[in-house]
Amino acid sequence: MSKLPSGFSYEVQGKTVVISRYGKRASVLRGSAANRFLGEVESGDPQELMARATGNYKHGNERAGKAHPRSRRDDCR
Repeated sequence: MSKLPSGFSYEVQGKTVVISRYGKRASVLRGSAANRFLGEVESGDPQELMARATGNYKHGNERAGKAHPRSRRDDCR
């Protein structure tokens, strides 16, 4: 089971939305992206939406990437 995103918060400043993770600015949304985010955050999981907006979320292929030949440690000599 994958770990759920956490540590995100957002703040509306006029027409912009500032998304932070653990107190550090991760992304700023403006215009239609900010409006779309604010509409979705009320009906969905806010932590997941903020993770997706910042690009900081798991894609589901991390486990498969470990098996790739370039990622294997024993081949690096």
